[in-house]
Amino acid sequence: MKSSRFFLAGLSSIALLGTSACVTDPNTGERKVSRTVLGGVGGAVAGGLLGGVIGGKTGRIIGAAAGGAAGGYVGYRMDQQIKELEEQTAGSGVDVTETDGGNAILVNLPDGVTFATGSATINSAFRATLDNVASNLVQYPNSLIDVYGYTDTTGGTDLNQRLSEQRAQAVANYLISRGVSSSRIRWQGYGEQYEHLKVKTADGVNEPLNRRVEIKIIPFDQDDVEAAQASQ
Repeated sequence: MKSSRFFLAGLSSIALLGTSACVTDPNTGERKVSRTVLGGVGGAVAGGLLGGVIGGKTGRIIGAAAGGAAGGYVGYRMDQQIKELEEQTAGSGVDVTETDGGNAILVNLPDGVTFATGSATINSAFRATLDNVASNLVQYPNSLIDVYGYTDTTGGTDLNQRLSEQRAQAVANYLISRGVSSSRIRWQGYGEQYEHLKVKTADGVNEPLNRRVEIKIIPFDQDDVEAAQASQ
């Protein structure tokens, strides 16, 4: 059954890298190395969450379907949604790739652009880009949306954990304010975990650039809805 494709939680992180290190370019059909994987092993593992869904998939699918999804899914193409997301976010620094072995989409909002250091306020210059992402999510309603927040290592661990949660929630709330159904969205913060990229600071220390948010889009169809309802 199609829905079984999404349950990859048992894969190890090594297996994940094997399946997600290459993605298909929706414009050319060419297989290429995922830019998200190049960003760092931790970032790739976090972004895919090993195929998981925040809070579990079954109940969320039922809730999303009740909220108006699960209709008009016939003919959906993930590569088309990726292509449109790339076009709508071109020049913004947003990275759009496949994840979970090609069964979900990862939208990586760039470090240092989405938020300032120590802040959970979305930069005003980036809101137009998020408007485009929200519009795309409204256009393709049959998906669950997980929002993950991260911080760099500046400041204390506890503070960074709270900040990552606030950043994830800020993006989730922004998407909802732009018309994305709240029944589709969950958010979670990971603090300093899953460092993304490292650069040398003035004192020669490797400092991770981790001030980012990721949006994971997990498509589902009517078969998935019926399977979820049958399991209740």
